[in-house]
Amino acid sequence: MRYTDLTPHFVQLHQVQAGEARPELIDGLLDVPARIAPKFLYDALGSRLFDAITELPEYYPTRTEAAVLAQHGASIARHTPDNAVMIDLGAGSCAKAARLFPLLQPSAYVPVDISVDYLRDTLAALQQRHPELPMLGLGMDFSARFALGREATAWLAGRALAEQPRLVFYPGSSIGNFTPDEALLLLRQAHAVCAAGGAGGGLLIGVDRVKPRAVLEPAYDDALGVTAAFNRNLLLHVNRVLGADFAPAAWQHVGLYNADESRIEMHLQARGAQTVRWPGGERAFADGERLHTESSYKWEPEDFEALLCEAGFGPARHWTDAKDWFSVFWAPA
Repeated sequence: MRYTDLTPHFVQLHQVQAGEARPELIDGLLDVPARIAPKFLYDALGSRLFDAITELPEYYPTRTEAAVLAQHGASIARHTPDNAVMIDLGAGSCAKAARLFPLLQPSAYVPVDISVDYLRDTLAALQQRHPELPMLGLGMDFSARFALGREATAWLAGRALAEQPRLVFYPGSSIGNFTPDEALLLLRQAHAVCAAGGAGGGLLIGVDRVKPRAVLEPAYDDALGVTAAFNRNLLLHVNRVLGADFAPAAWQHVGLYNADESRIEMHLQARGAQTVRWPGGERAFADGERLHTESSYKWEPEDFEALLCEAGFGPARHWTDAKDWFSVFWAPA
């Protein structure tokens, strides 16, 4: 059946300029060490800069995951449900999910992203290319809580899709941005979303694996400085949301591997002593002091499978590349 309405439905549940973002930002800036949640990396410009990062020779995750999906796509399709509602977490440009449409043949596509304007634009273009596929965009900060909500549930019901199995797709190893405890909470919420649909649903997720420092660190500190621009752009975003006066040129990007925590860390390091001000507050930074902006945890497959089991999923299977750098897991709900 051809879906004739080429304007995808959109539900905006997140507005980063809203007042609730201010306390979170202020708490982080006043913490020791100072921190800003990685979700603030993804304004419209940040989302486009991240797309550029995925094209860099040093940044292996995107192309390695794509190779896994290309090589093992037929096997993945045999294990995932037919005609599922595909819910794409952190969808961004929607390109990863779109490449799977021919294999997975979803009955509907529900991309979820915190970058509302960017998602709205990309989804409108995608709907034109796939007029047969119902699409619902969710502008949502799912790092706080992941649930489809009443409007999305009603949209599915109105298209006789409420009883279809749900396939939550979370590519790109973004689960690594969460601590293990935070990841467990998100996976439990994803399980609840899957379980609320028809039988056979589950989670298809990309997971970056532990590997040598010499591979990891250049992926997060590239020679062209695109990742540095992506990281510093966060400060411009915070300036808009909080009314702060960060000077991005006064901060140096740092990307390093913390082997004890099995994670890449991104920081911004002060180039000289400085004080950052915002309405009602300020924070002094010493020369060389760091502001933590992102972590990316790396997993051993058996540890991540145990985490999926703890979250309520059934026995998982995974596919990997020739170098064992990256895994794509399927976990039935």
